[in-house]
Amino acid sequence: MKARYKAIVDEFATAIRSGKLPAGTRLPTHRELSAEKQISLATATRVYAELASMGLVSGETGRGTFVREISLPAGLGIDQQAVATDVLDLNFNYPALPEQTELLRDALRQLTTTGDLEALLRYQPHAGRLSERQTIANHIANAGIAPSADDILIVNGAQHGLAVTVMGLLKPGDVVAVDALTYPGFKTLAVAFNLELEAIPFSPDGPDLNAFRKLCQRRRVRAVYTMPTLHNPLGWVLSKRQRQEFVAITRQHDLLIIEDAAYAYLASSPPPPIAFLAPERTIYVTGFSKNIATGLRIGAVVCPAPYRPALERAIRATTWNTPSLMTTLVCGWIQDGTVNKLESLKRQDAQKRQNIARKVFASMPYISHPASWFIWLPLAEEVRAESVVRRLLDKNISVSTAEPFSTSQNVPHAIRIALGSVSEESLYQALITVRETIEYEQYR
Repeated sequence: MKARYKAIVDEFATAIRSGKLPAGTRLPTHRELSAEKQISLATATRVYAELASMGLVSGETGRGTFVREISLPAGLGIDQQAVATDVLDLNFNYPALPEQTELLRDALRQLTTTGDLEALLRYQPHAGRLSERQTIANHIANAGIAPSADDILIVNGAQHGLAVTVMGLLKPGDVVAVDALTYPGFKTLAVAFNLELEAIPFSPDGPDLNAFRKLCQRRRVRAVYTMPTLHNPLGWVLSKRQRQEFVAITRQHDLLIIEDAAYAYLASSPPPPIAFLAPERTIYVTGFSKNIATGLRIGAVVCPAPYRPALERAIRATTWNTPSLMTTLVCGWIQDGTVNKLESLKRQDAQKRQNIARKVFASMPYISHPASWFIWLPLAEEVRAESVVRRLLDKNISVSTAEPFSTSQNVPHAIRIALGSVSEESLYQALITVRETIEYEQYR
């Protein structure tokens, strides 16, 4: 049974996060809280101490306890980079292999001696040059779909692909179904374009499709955003049966499907993408940030013909076209086999890092995929994620709470750890510190 003081802590935390108690609100004194909640003065003090350790309130001598501004500081959520150079970043994934710098140097040298350099200085077609779209189409065929060059729109990374999809195909007020834990970048787009997100409950194996069906019966859902192959942050890979049932629901209710495949290449032999099963209604979005490098802002959208004009207009309105130099580099690496080689090496790297995490957290329940760059650590009932995150920041380790990923009202107490951005040696030591910090919070 949850300790009484923990229930009061959660009550305050929910009110603060929802804005019911805005920043600057003066909370009851310790004695007032004690009388109001019928708890001891010591317990009231403990409630405020817990809220302070979570970063939600601050006490001012002689004045009282006040709600803090809860905009996330650098490193607490995933919307900002941690600025301190000595912080071990277990918050963002920007995986890179040692040989990639030399690959870039060689590719730039080759560009100076081959090809039509002058053409790279001019505007490109909004969707990208046809030859490069064909190259990307050939690469995407490895994922289990076979788009033509005409089906491909080249964009400035997967996030831009999601943005032009939302901008081109959805309207303010549209209801979009999403997993109750999902990629924060899509949440950001929903806010920017005034979409209403409806959360689909889930298990470690995937979304609750029964709940999804009932949601579509209850609400007029326009679209669904999904990561069926290597979900971020939970790492699931939906089975063929789950995908077929998912598609059947979308067809019954005539939904647009937005399929995010940013991490899909890490999964070995997954079932065919949703776009293969429902090509007429699926926008398939992928990129080259994780399998090559985050600085190469190149991505691709695969879409049915009726949607192309709207998406091309959105590309024109946002960036006109992708950087031709970067696109040429990426397509060259696709053609000479470099991308396939990097994907294979990065799968191996992710597996090694998961093995490190498995050893460190052997005594703790967590959720992950054996070849992903992240793990999800649910916390014991008495542990508060914000307290863990702040203690880790004091030790120069940055992780994320569940808050940026959550689309439901009940934010789980959990942390998400990115494994792909530090050396293996640093990762091992950092994960031990994470485990020890959680254990401290659990037993203090």
